[in-house]
Amino acid sequence: MAGLINFEDEKEVKEFLDNLGVEYSFQCYKEKDPEGCQRLADYLEGVKKNYTQAAQVLKHSCESLGHGESCYKLGAYHVTGKGGVTECLKSGYSYFLKACNAKGKKSVDACHNVGLLAHDGRALDGGPDPVAARLYYGKACEGGFAPSCFNLSALYIQGSADVNKNMPEALKYAERACDLGHVWGCANASRMHKLGDGTKKDEQKAEELKNRAKELHGQQKEQQLKFGE
Repeated sequence: MAGLINFEDEKEVKEFLDNLGVEYSFQCYKEKDPEGCQRLADYLEGVKKNYTQAAQVLKHSCESLGHGESCYKLGAYHVTGKGGVTECLKSGYSYFLKACNAKGKKSVDACHNVGLLAHDGRALDGGPDPVAARLYYGKACEGGFAPSCFNLSALYIQGSADVNKNMPEALKYAERACDLGHVWGCANASRMHKLGDGTKKDEQKAEELKNRAKELHGQQKEQQLKFGE
């Protein structure tokens, strides 16, 4: 598509958008380009508001082309029942797992979601699976996803029959979450240094982490205020 579009001309804009849909469909179904399928799904969802067709494209892209981002989005559809798909946490878990293992743009988010669903057990026949939660939180944490690092820390603090309580590991992941900007990771790490949980007591380190938590909290409040202006 060449030439500039006059976005004040409704007819011209409509023609432009329709052409986009045709182009993305060709990329997806003729060229078998998974990125083209993802663009088509985003187009159907964002422009056409046709979530049913978007879900069908996502299913094709995920199952036939192995596209991780599409698997992730389809998993989210199943969690909420969007696009006419069955509302089913088990299906959501399955697609998040595919997205996690695909190592695409959304793999880290997908690994975190697998960890969450394994942790609370709602998507599993056998109930909570802390071992799986530890594994997938770990993958997401390695990818720099702060909430997974924090949840992994909490998993080690709580302990279970399958994952032993381990305060040094809990501290390690709380500090990792803090490094990634997680307020409560900083707060928990501060408390652990203050009490000597998983480490020797260190008042100076505890104070540094406490100040970091306050700084992050202040930044979050400032961002919320700016958003509300």
